[in-house]
Amino acid sequence: MSASVIRRGLELFVEKGKPRQKHNSTRKPTVMDQVSTDKQHLHKRIRQIQRGTKRQQSKNTVKDKKIHCVLDAYRKKQKKSQLSTNLQYFLNSDYKTGGSNSTKVQQQSAGRRSSHQPDLPQPRAEEKPIFTEKEFEKFQKEYFSKL
Repeated sequence: MSASVIRRGLELFVEKGKPRQKHNSTRKPTVMDQVSTDKQHLHKRIRQIQRGTKRQQSKNTVKDKKIHCVLDAYRKKQKKSQLSTNLQYFLNSDYKTGGSNSTKVQQQSAGRRSSHQPDLPQPRAEEKPIFTEKEFEKFQKEYFSKL
């Protein structure tokens, strides 16, 4: 026989006025422990216990509801600028770096990106004259001689 059948058989012999011995455990009492042994309205009582003793109010009512201002809710959700607090934190901080350390960091991080590189000057090609000196002298003689 199973243990539950034997336990139920022994419960029949326990007198109704005498309290049952409970196990020293921390588990919650079951629904059947909370229901009396009367057979009348047993299912109704089980449903009441499972549902809870409080009657739940209709959720359609406005009673006990707070009315919220839409503008207040909108302002709460907006992001606030933390610039002033951040500036105060960094300007008032106790630890300040030395001048040599800060220049080292600036030198290491300067010019890593291609957009930070300075433009190199393009080498100019030497201009070659179109006319040589001999051709220029020849032109000069021809042009000024006609005048």
